[in-house]
Amino acid sequence: MYTAHPDRYADLPYRRTGRSGLKLPAISLGLWHNFGPADRTVETQRAILRRAFDLGVTHFDLANNYGPPPGAAELAFGEALKDDFARYRDEMVISTKAGYLMWPGPYGEWGSRKYLLSSLDQSLKRMGLDYVDVFYSHRPDPETPLEETMGALHSAVQQGKALYVGVSNYSAEQTREAARILGELGTPLLIHQPRYSMLDRRPEDEGLLDALDELQVGSIVFSPLEQGLLTSRYLDGIPEDSRAASDSPFLNSDAVTEDLVGRLRSLHEIAEGRGQTLAQMALAWVLRGGRVTSALVGASSPQQIEDSVAATRNLDFDADELARIDAIVKR
Repeated sequence: MYTAHPDRYADLPYRRTGRSGLKLPAISLGLWHNFGPADRTVETQRAILRRAFDLGVTHFDLANNYGPPPGAAELAFGEALKDDFARYRDEMVISTKAGYLMWPGPYGEWGSRKYLLSSLDQSLKRMGLDYVDVFYSHRPDPETPLEETMGALHSAVQQGKALYVGVSNYSAEQTREAARILGELGTPLLIHQPRYSMLDRRPEDEGLLDALDELQVGSIVFSPLEQGLLTSRYLDGIPEDSRAASDSPFLNSDAVTEDLVGRLRSLHEIAEGRGQTLAQMALAWVLRGGRVTSALVGASSPQQIEDSVAATRNLDFDADELARIDAIVKR
């Protein structure tokens, strides 16, 4: 039987999520396309979860469509919860989302009340839970009134099926309106999950981080390693076993240009000067200054989660380092 490490809360920093009472670890584990597939053994998946929890990673982020196939990640996580983590449930923050295609027909995606609440019921069943800690609208629906989508999130809390609610992939303007509607309903917007990295500055450039500061809403950023680009894997081009060399819809070989590889090598040199890997510096960069609550990472091995957690040992950047990074990324 798995027993969690007694010193699991000793090192990893926790940050308050907006103005709520909820604290999240600076590093959270996402169970995306690396969790549930048949080509990843159950033993490896369990080892990743156990090592993460032993290191103080208490937040596990899922969505209804994660796998593949859709639902596989939640099913795999549910089995791990039952076998390893049942007695630690109250120490864990478990989140899931709904918004992307999950089943055929007009009620299987987007942001209707019908879809969101049906999806949440299915997610709870797959994971064997009575409630999730955070339930997200995974993307805005251009055809459903935002009042309906936010009303469904509010209902999930009222029904006791979620403790908090969040949004993902919403613009700054949409986030402000979502927060207003939820505030009037009495269920505050807890958190936003945007894509953000050294190579993708849209939350800064489009005012989303400013909006979250203004609203006192937390943030957890996905793809802080830019689909693996901000690691050592691409410093010498495209490895045969990499995501860019596969048929992945999230990163293809065309994106890994000679210019990009040159910039990655320059960033790697800065990381070495900081005593970090490129991946660790990339995580530290999104967490710098405290504007981001948590960085969401995936892992294909326990070692990867160890490396990610180690990034929190140095989250400070001097002005010269930040200027050099900006000059490399924006050139």
